[in-house]
Amino acid sequence: MRALQIAASGMSAQQMRVEVISNNLANMSTTGYNSRRAEFADLHYQQLTRAGTVTAADGTVVPTGVQLGLGVRPSSVTVNVAQGSLSQSGGDLDVAIDGLGYLEVTMPSGVSGYTRDGSLKRSPDGQIVTSDGYPVVPGITIPTDAASVAINATGEVYAYFNNQVNPTLLGQFTLANFTNEKGLEATGSNLFTETTASGPALISAPGENGLGTLRQGYLEESSVDSVREITELIKAQRGYELNAKVITAADQMLGATTQVR
Repeated sequence: MRALQIAASGMSAQQMRVEVISNNLANMSTTGYNSRRAEFADLHYQQLTRAGTVTAADGTVVPTGVQLGLGVRPSSVTVNVAQGSLSQSGGDLDVAIDGLGYLEVTMPSGVSGYTRDGSLKRSPDGQIVTSDGYPVVPGITIPTDAASVAINATGEVYAYFNNQVNPTLLGQFTLANFTNEKGLEATGSNLFTETTASGPALISAPGENGLGTLRQGYLEESSVDSVREITELIKAQRGYELNAKVITAADQMLGATTQVR
């Protein structure tokens, strides 16, 4: 009975949907996190009678045919690209991207990673790094005797010293953008890597070529909508229950068949 396999694929799909929702809710407080959405597609169809089949000598054809679907499959888990609200943190190395773009970092493998998590830190040698210690590109080092640091909207980093009036320019942050942001591969720790689907990174200074600007002392909150996620969770649970009922009904039908005397 096909209903068993079809309903089983439906239960598996709803289970995956719940897993995606649970990951979104778990990351409600993750800086710069964008929610994900599970998407599905129907499986191939068994053509018992093809549409357009000739059924008579006079050329009469079947208008619709008989096509039986064989279930559902996951097609993708899509990132909902949306900027979260900006919250004031007060940190001198906290920067929020107001608009499009990603900060580029160098991972231990030497591969470039991209993130919207602007909770930056200072390494033991003064280099600006992420919370995991990955240096931000281009590398900027803050002198140990710097009294304070200022980062303007275009990404320029200035250091103030007690013995001089004018600040010293240490460097300038750049931002990366992609033709298809949804094609980036999530690697964890708020990082993404470039893929063939995303296209190559397009590097520019903040505020140029449609990129956003930087806001010092702010962090981007998660864009997860808790009300929407709870609603989706209820719908997924109902879908799972209905598919389970189909399996129960199919099992009862098979049981009735075996009891025929």
